[in-house]
Amino acid sequence: MRILVINCGSSSLKYQVFDMSNESVLAKGLVEKIGLPGSFLKHRRGDADNVIIEASMPNHEVAISLVMETLLDSRYGVVSSMDEIEAVGHRVVHAGEKYAGSVLIDEHVMHALRECIELAPLHNPPNILGIEVCAKFMPKVKHVAVFDTAFHQTMPPSAYLYGLPLALYKKYGIRRYGFHGTSHRYVSERAAVMLGKPTSALNIITCHLGNGASVAAIKGGNSIDTSMGFTPLEGLMMGTRSGDLDPAVVPFLMEKEGMNSAEVSNFLNKKCGVMGVSEVSSDFRLIEEAALKGDAQAQLALDMYYYRVRKYVGAYAAALGSVDAIVFTAGLGENSPEARAEVCKYLGFMGVELDPTKNKLRGQEVDLSTPHAKTRVLLIPTNEELIIARDTRELVAH
Repeated sequence: MRILVINCGSSSLKYQVFDMSNESVLAKGLVEKIGLPGSFLKHRRGDADNVIIEASMPNHEVAISLVMETLLDSRYGVVSSMDEIEAVGHRVVHAGEKYAGSVLIDEHVMHALRECIELAPLHNPPNILGIEVCAKFMPKVKHVAVFDTAFHQTMPPSAYLYGLPLALYKKYGIRRYGFHGTSHRYVSERAAVMLGKPTSALNIITCHLGNGASVAAIKGGNSIDTSMGFTPLEGLMMGTRSGDLDPAVVPFLMEKEGMNSAEVSNFLNKKCGVMGVSEVSSDFRLIEEAALKGDAQAQLALDMYYYRVRKYVGAYAAALGSVDAIVFTAGLGENSPEARAEVCKYLGFMGVELDPTKNKLRGQEVDLSTPHAKTRVLLIPTNEELIIARDTRELVAH
């Protein structure tokens, strides 16, 4: 079975084509900086060299269309017709409490996803668009939605409920859902393999650090807490999201800046975070470059970010009782030695000892700890697409 996986992020698009008979990757690619200057597609077929296609991609529809053209290309494509794709798996951020697991997509599912746009305004729209555009290219194949929230359904009520009247949870489903579930699930399973122990015997803190970011506490293979909440706005300060905020700031901003509810939501999701503090970019690479050149605001944004990640790691160490490993993954976690070093800087009390030479590595699966460190620090490139492909295969097969 050949499965195409589409993973639409807020400013990126990852895709892979799998041969699920052996889970081999026939092709994979990444579109970066969607809606930003300098957007490009990096595509690779099998073990061939990367192909870089630079093109203006103002939105996800243009990006997905370019991906389809690339997969069909006679020089470096992998299919002669999209009919060769037997199923498509889509990463979807939020479905509220409507779906706790992966589902075959139909009109009822699409309606539910549209209803949840207000809960994930940065991600559900591109997720929905990805489904709609792919359905135009491949109307006869089955499409599956794999939800970011599913892995965190094991959180206990003491972790997922807010300090609000319980009636509001029962009436509106106001609770903490958590996101990046496929990533946290994948890297925690890989961590168990690297440590040579079953997931049931491990306490792991996973740090998915990118333009969107979250930390999760995973006990015995189950998520018991995670930093994102009712929407992806809660938790860490991110590329453009404010992260944790005193709720009283919201009406204060509305009054002082003359914002309505939609405007303040848009502001907190798209104008804040490291971009708002640094006034440089939401791209951590550009912020790091600016900080190295002496930009004080860029350095402040990085310091704030590292501090908040470190604080969550400490909190989840307390929630877990003990920690066997801390995992870094996603764009920043995989590729920024500086970020990993800064997060681990004051974690010696937990038995963290980072090997500075190993920590220079980027984008590969490796234990970054010194030989005798009590708590292991692991770098594990995430593979949300493989989790999505597996769930898609299981649903389509049944």
